[in-house]
Amino acid sequence: MAKRDYYEILEVPKSVTPDDLKKAYRKKAIQFHPDKNPGNKEAEEKFKELSEAYEVLSNPEKRRAYDQFGHAGVGGMGGGGGGFHGGFDGENINDIFGDIFGDIFGQGGGGRGRRRGGRGSQGGKPGEDLSYQLDISFEEAAFGKVQTLEIWREAACEKCSGTGSKSGKGQSCSTCGGIGEVHYQQGFFSVARPCPACHGEGVVIKDPCDVCKGHGRTQKKAKIEVKIPAGIDTGQRLKLSGEGNGGARGGHPGDLYVAIHVRSHAIFERDGDNVLCDVPVSFAQASIGAEIDVPSLEGKIKVKVPAGTQSHQTLRLKGKGLARLGGYGRGDQLLRILVETPTKLTNHQKELLQELEKSFSAESQPLAKSFLGKVKELFG
Repeated sequence: MAKRDYYEILEVPKSVTPDDLKKAYRKKAIQFHPDKNPGNKEAEEKFKELSEAYEVLSNPEKRRAYDQFGHAGVGGMGGGGGGFHGGFDGENINDIFGDIFGDIFGQGGGGRGRRRGGRGSQGGKPGEDLSYQLDISFEEAAFGKVQTLEIWREAACEKCSGTGSKSGKGQSCSTCGGIGEVHYQQGFFSVARPCPACHGEGVVIKDPCDVCKGHGRTQKKAKIEVKIPAGIDTGQRLKLSGEGNGGARGGHPGDLYVAIHVRSHAIFERDGDNVLCDVPVSFAQASIGAEIDVPSLEGKIKVKVPAGTQSHQTLRLKGKGLARLGGYGRGDQLLRILVETPTKLTNHQKELLQELEKSFSAESQPLAKSFLGKVKELFG
């Protein structure tokens, strides 16, 4: 199912200012927060959707990439946290969520009100994030592709519908009262820790399911499609929201992070958005010029080597490099010319070269002339 437009989700125009964007998000986050809508799966999904949209649009760099390329432009820019758990660049998350929790629980700025949003009150334990190492070819990184991944992940047990119980329901933990946390007083501070009786889940299973043994989850193989954007590079990650381990007893699923590794190429090297390629030419071709075939990302193309080209001189092919991820256009292809000195000459060839060497004037070999002039200045 295709993702909805982030501006449409937050019901704001594309010209929205950061302040108005924050106000719109705060209003809707309060409306759909899971603690205000217990057991309402639709509200939970809307809250996740809102948080994902705000994470992107509140970040100037991600917003520019999204405005240009849509969802593909921000696929690999999720960073190390993602979601509303810490992805709001340039914002004080406590300011946003402190206000939200204060409005939900009638308290300002968090305190015990924030802690009430624990595992038990949100309907289960959240699923863990997963990571996947994906190797792709140089060409796949250059042009992008859609890749199907096969992974093993935790999913809701079919036998007990994810409850972990034969009867389909658990009992509220008497130790923590179903909150999933217990509080200890340490001096002036109250410290919250996961409940030792229910392990932070808020419920106790008295009749565990035969299949999942009360965990509510079992291992299952899943096939997931991931869109790899053109121009991606080794070390970048793609975030697939909700594709990690499923939550226990109705908790939110985790995310899947796909770490990219681009395999080396036999001919091409990467330098940012540019593609480097060494091209050997003969002494004669470099001297009098030639039209030669060279490899590019699109296949062979013809290139003119100017007369008098020197070894290690670079020719630039505009727009033949890699796509600029989250930006405009493509880089260039750089051809590094390597003038090849012939080996294993016949006697006749040697004689011809000697005759040719005698015919050269100093003006036809400017590098040699310059070098000899500097030697003369040094040693007289």
